[in-house]
Amino acid sequence: MYPLTLWVKRLLIANVAVHVVATSIPLIYGYGALVPSAIVSRPWTLLTYMFLHAPGLSHIFFNMIGLFFFGPRLEERLGGPDFLKLYLWGGVGGAVFSFTFSPQYPVVGASAAVYGVLLGFAMFWPRERVYIWGIFPLEAWVLAILLVVGSLWSGVTSVGTGVAHFAHLGGLAFGFSYLKKREWRRGEPKRNFQSRIAATPPASLSDRTALNRWEAIDTALLHELNRQEVEALLRRVRAEGVRGLSQAERAFLDRMLTQH
Repeated sequence: MYPLTLWVKRLLIANVAVHVVATSIPLIYGYGALVPSAIVSRPWTLLTYMFLHAPGLSHIFFNMIGLFFFGPRLEERLGGPDFLKLYLWGGVGGAVFSFTFSPQYPVVGASAAVYGVLLGFAMFWPRERVYIWGIFPLEAWVLAILLVVGSLWSGVTSVGTGVAHFAHLGGLAFGFSYLKKREWRRGEPKRNFQSRIAATPPASLSDRTALNRWEAIDTALLHELNRQEVEALLRRVRAEGVRGLSQAERAFLDRMLTQH
């Protein structure tokens, strides 16, 4: 088991503290619970609802157990800021799905946010064995599929039970979208580099066409070192043709075209 990480610890403390206070002051539920149909007039409940739990211990206990066991390893993998964004985005997803599919029922609980964390864990460690009730082993990817199917089925068939199944589904959906967006964002430098390489004129391009293209570089706007390198490469193109340059050198000349 991983030691508690910073944001997991803070979220555990915040949830427990709010639960203790709300249990003593029930009026807090009236101001902080999410009422989907009133979300426009009570926008703060998008955040506050995920720190409130039903009276008693079972609701908060199972949510915090999920955060406790799955959160630290995921936070270590994502980093604190991205982990917190995933958690909150999952909670917002629960609110959005509740507003869309069951606007008549008030919602409280961190379940949607924790479901986002569970899904993130399954995406990074799909073959990790998870023991349900400490007894029944399931691989994490199987658990994630069961959560999706179970939430969808229960949302359709268990209307009015007091359990926000569509909120759970929203946490899964928004958690997935956040992680995919993060993956796309982190891969952008590589994609940009590959696109520049793809745009580099091949060695088969005629020497005159390539030379005309690169002579359009305004060397006066370049740093002295880049200017000297460009001028040296252009001299080689004039003397040896495009085939005299490596792919990296041709890519460098193309980059210089975009510097002004």
